[in-house]
Amino acid sequence: MTKVAIVGGGAAGIAMAMQLERAGYDDFVILERSSGVGGTWHDNRYPGAACDVPSHLYSFSFAPNADWTYRFSRQPEIERYFQRCVEEAGLASHLRLGTEVHGARFENGAWQLSTSTGDVTADVLVSGTGQLNRPRIPAFPGLESFAGPAFHSARWDPRWASAGKRIIVIGSGASAVQIVPELVKDAQHVTVMQRTPSYVMPRKDRAYSAVTKWMFRHVPLLLVLYRWLIYWSNEARFSYVYAGSVMAKVAWWMAMRHMKKQVADPQLRAVLTPDDPIGCKRVLFSDDWYPALQRDNCALVTTAIERIVPEGVITTDGTLHRADALVFATGFETTSFLAPMQIVGNDGVSLTDAWRDGAEAHRGMLVSGFPNLFLLYGPNTNLGHNSILFMIECQVRYVVRCLDELARRGARWIDVKRDAMARSNDELQQALARTAWAADCSSWYKTAGGKITNNWSGRTAAYWRATRRPDFDELQLGS
Repeated sequence: MTKVAIVGGGAAGIAMAMQLERAGYDDFVILERSSGVGGTWHDNRYPGAACDVPSHLYSFSFAPNADWTYRFSRQPEIERYFQRCVEEAGLASHLRLGTEVHGARFENGAWQLSTSTGDVTADVLVSGTGQLNRPRIPAFPGLESFAGPAFHSARWDPRWASAGKRIIVIGSGASAVQIVPELVKDAQHVTVMQRTPSYVMPRKDRAYSAVTKWMFRHVPLLLVLYRWLIYWSNEARFSYVYAGSVMAKVAWWMAMRHMKKQVADPQLRAVLTPDDPIGCKRVLFSDDWYPALQRDNCALVTTAIERIVPEGVITTDGTLHRADALVFATGFETTSFLAPMQIVGNDGVSLTDAWRDGAEAHRGMLVSGFPNLFLLYGPNTNLGHNSILFMIECQVRYVVRCLDELARRGARWIDVKRDAMARSNDELQQALARTAWAADCSSWYKTAGGKITNNWSGRTAAYWRATRRPDFDELQLGS
């Protein structure tokens, strides 16, 4: 029996554990299915993997790092940061690696968890599995017939070498814009299969000098101020998600200017120009994506895939694109959240049933009918303009304050009232309907039916205000 079971050893799970320790809760366990911590930064090891959020904001405010190497950190350094957080907070004794949670059921006032290494009973269940952890590979006809290696970007085969190979990259989104510029350096040929183009902004990455890092280490206030400068600069960009706004027009102009500077061929520019409003899909950041596409050993294909054959990919125009390897940069299953875990709350109701019309949660964290269940980076908490770690910090603070209230009242469980959850989500969806995310484009932000289940509807400062202190009039506690 444990007080708190945390599912996931990524950023959210680590933040939750660190704050539990700080608040005096030492009876908890972190259940992580992988062989190491870091979540997406442990799984995604493809060439060029890096973060789109500046390093000093993509780190915890309570665990600053003065020694980031680049303005936008690469995967190995981010993974090491989370490993160091675990080590310095003394979380190793709470960590169970190689433990996959199959399901959980709320019975007799506690959560009964079924895992790959045995059952666990916990008073409180915290999910830190995030939104981008289950790779999506479209069911292309003939996929199983391909003769060479084929893998998703999040399951990169470290034994495979790209040098001298003919490679097809399927997808042109956030992972592809990082992978392709690396592959073209030594591959014989790289073919990029683009379904729809994305807006791309200049990245303007740079290394931090030794002097800058020394100043960050020895003048902590400078590091705090720098972090806040990044935060408020990002926060100011939020209004670009409103089509027709001044910020949306500025963002569109910047993206088009970036493309025009790097792509001279008007025909290529035409197929790289999106026809949906900026922000409808994830906006990308890269300085080397467009140059990579124009190399002699790279080709962009916009014709749809008909089927996959042993030799490569056949498109609907009948062309065979030969390949030695297939790389799927096709994103993730994002709208079912905790799946494939089976989570069952009161009266035998599963989350799958509760979310039949699309996932939703109160403040992205609580689902009515599922007592003592808290979701981190849950429904409608993703961002398109700022750092998700800021959102996670808001959430773990909220969870700790709920646990404190349970202890203060001597209660066993806490749940959100159904009408409070419905009211907050109605307001949320009304606000989301006014954004570019609601436009007619396919994106991982929404379900096939068009419900936006992933993104928060406003600025992160608004989320901070909404979660700074739990409103216990919206919640119910019991024994």
